[in-house]
Amino acid sequence: MTISDNFHVYDTTLRDGAQQEGLNLSVHDKLQIARHLDDLGVGFIEGGWPGANPKDTEFFELAKKELKLKNATFVAFGATRRANTKAADDPLIAALRNSGAPVVTMVAKAHDRHVDLALKTTLEENLNMIKDSIQHLKSEGQRVFIDAEHFFDGYRANRDYALEVVRASAEAGADVIALCDTNGGMLPDEIAEVVHDILGASSARLGIHCHNDTGCAIANSMAAVAAGATHVQGTINGYGERTGNADLVSIIANLELKKDKKLLPDNLLRESFRISHAIAEVTNVAPSARQPYVGLSAFAHKAGLHASAIKVDPNLYQHEDPASVGNDMRMLVSDMAGRASIELKSQELGVDLGGDKELITRIVERVKDMESKGFTFEAADASFELLVREEIAQKRPSFFNVQHWLTSVESDEQGNIVTKAEVTVAANGESLVCSGSGNGPVNAFDTALRSGLLKLYPELAELELTDYKVRILEGRLGTGAITRVLVETSDKNGAWNTVGVHENVIAASAMALEDALTYGLIRQGRKPE
Repeated sequence: MTISDNFHVYDTTLRDGAQQEGLNLSVHDKLQIARHLDDLGVGFIEGGWPGANPKDTEFFELAKKELKLKNATFVAFGATRRANTKAADDPLIAALRNSGAPVVTMVAKAHDRHVDLALKTTLEENLNMIKDSIQHLKSEGQRVFIDAEHFFDGYRANRDYALEVVRASAEAGADVIALCDTNGGMLPDEIAEVVHDILGASSARLGIHCHNDTGCAIANSMAAVAAGATHVQGTINGYGERTGNADLVSIIANLELKKDKKLLPDNLLRESFRISHAIAEVTNVAPSARQPYVGLSAFAHKAGLHASAIKVDPNLYQHEDPASVGNDMRMLVSDMAGRASIELKSQELGVDLGGDKELITRIVERVKDMESKGFTFEAADASFELLVREEIAQKRPSFFNVQHWLTSVESDEQGNIVTKAEVTVAANGESLVCSGSGNGPVNAFDTALRSGLLKLYPELAELELTDYKVRILEGRLGTGAITRVLVETSDKNGAWNTVGVHENVIAASAMALEDALTYGLIRQGRKPE
């Protein structure tokens, strides 16, 4: 399905989002992200500023050959011509003209103080720069959008001039004039008032571009749309400098699900979760668990009261069906858990408790007791499932039993650190003494345990320890504090988390690793002894 031109979803992740501190995109990264954004179905993808830096220039050259977009239109970004020149003679305008992009967005100064201090030209010449640049690129066959930079601050300082920038842009042929809250200091009621005023005083088609410095970028964008803006700009996951840009995922979901606006091709809103997280992998910026709609915690429930209600009707504590954006409801097991939480979480894990009240009560009491001692099951589903299986069978699922372990760390004269572990483990009626070395005692323990068990359980070769976290729970005991270890393990079909708690970090790690291997063998189809 092709979305009409009546409303624009415009992504600027590759340009404005890339200005985020610590975010550094290669040309290959930008190509990957552009393809993901196209899969989401956004209308416009702003690729960057050709001619301004070598990376963006290279990206646009590659994009001409390699970027085949199904849904989006590719956009080049730049600035209006320099003062006292002609657009046809300006090298940066030439870069936009030769970019291969069918649409160009140019930034134009809308704040009189910026014209004076930054451009060092007159207000009249700034208007000429805008008009000449638009008319030249239009005559070359490109569609032109204008980003009216610092518009809202400029409006406060000199409404007449800010309005004249909009009028001049529209009269010169700009299809859209996006009003930019460049400093991010506006609030929703203020945005709505200004957009309403400018729409009434001009014939321009208006867009909105918000930054999140007041925490209102999404709300400000929604307010602008409600006031009549028909073009909204943002970045995936809210990337951008300082506190970021408006999060385009949330804006799209709000407008489609809450305001019944059809923005994306059919069924592509359901790709939001996948694409948001796929782009987070490319940028190497960890996704926020609390991000609206697509965060891992967006539809996660912890309180027992909530779980009881959700068991009756999920909509009682959820504003939307998580499947609408490709997310899932999650039940978290913690010391707040009640019977309903345990039942729902067990169902989620594929374990049927059969409504057994005595069994469920035992599990609830055990979870609360263990969490009071430092365990956390909301972050360790696999350990929780093993606990449930143990309560059902009245014995722990087991493939092996660690009887003894010893680790040693030594430094030689050259300062080389050597870590070794020896583990005695009982499995299949045998007592095995295993040894191994590693880059620390936990890694050495893991290596030793696996080396002994591999001949009995070759499936363990599929397992890989992918994350390891340590948290000190009780600081007043100093080095004797309670330690919690979380381990993430994966195989070719997915990942799972386990937990261990002990005063000794190696002992806590051993507990988590035992759970990890036990659960991994169950996943591989092995039946516990």
